[in-house]
Amino acid sequence: MNGKRVVVTGGASGIGRETVRLLAARGAHVVVADIDSAGAEQAAREVGGTAVMLNVADPVGWQEFAAGATADGLDLAVLNAGVLTGEADLAALDEAAYLRALSVNVGGVVHGIRSLTPLLGPRQGAIAVTASLAGLVPFPTDPVYALTKHALVGFVRSIAPQLADAGVRINLVCPGITDTPLVTDSWRAAMAAANFPVMAPTQVAAALVQALTLQDTGQALVCQPGRDAVKFRFPNVPGPVVDGASGGRPPAGPG
Repeated sequence: MNGKRVVVTGGASGIGRETVRLLAARGAHVVVADIDSAGAEQAAREVGGTAVMLNVADPVGWQEFAAGATADGLDLAVLNAGVLTGEADLAALDEAAYLRALSVNVGGVVHGIRSLTPLLGPRQGAIAVTASLAGLVPFPTDPVYALTKHALVGFVRSIAPQLADAGVRINLVCPGITDTPLVTDSWRAAMAAANFPVMAPTQVAAALVQALTLQDTGQALVCQPGRDAVKFRFPNVPGPVVDGASGGRPPAGPG
């Protein structure tokens, strides 16, 4: 990562913050992009990076970011920003929460890719997208969150050949439940009662850096507590099977 310029969205906290730290430790200059401008400034100061206030749901904001980044260039991007709705009951789901989840989780990646590809392509760059195990298996606790993460998996797999033609690799990371500000106290209690570990964000950050360095494209790395990140085998693509300890699918949960 020495000398590479990397933008990390949602970089002020959680998985994004740990990814910023890891990239900087490996020699990258990190642009911390977050709607929380104070948090972005703090994260950037910590690693000698650059802070940018960015609402990833705003396509104009993305265009302005790309225009500002043109002078220094950009080598890599981690599209990590995401939100939950916090609602399992579809009938009770607030319309604003529904639209926010779509615009941040899906729009933030679509707008980011559209704006950054012209910068990354000439440098043979790469993009890592934070999805979730909830993008591969059901997640009844927050169905709309699962909808957005399934959308990301399908979109990245579908857009990968087009980006490859432009000189850009793109891969996903699908973590289980991770210790971030998104995880509520009730979820923590439920996980503890079930003796199910909540994953450290540092483990997901390592998987995102791994995703940036893959020479493959359109892959999904499954990240579970205490295990190395491995490629998920989609039913129509040959490759190693990702199983749980009992031989079943990996448990879902937000990254």
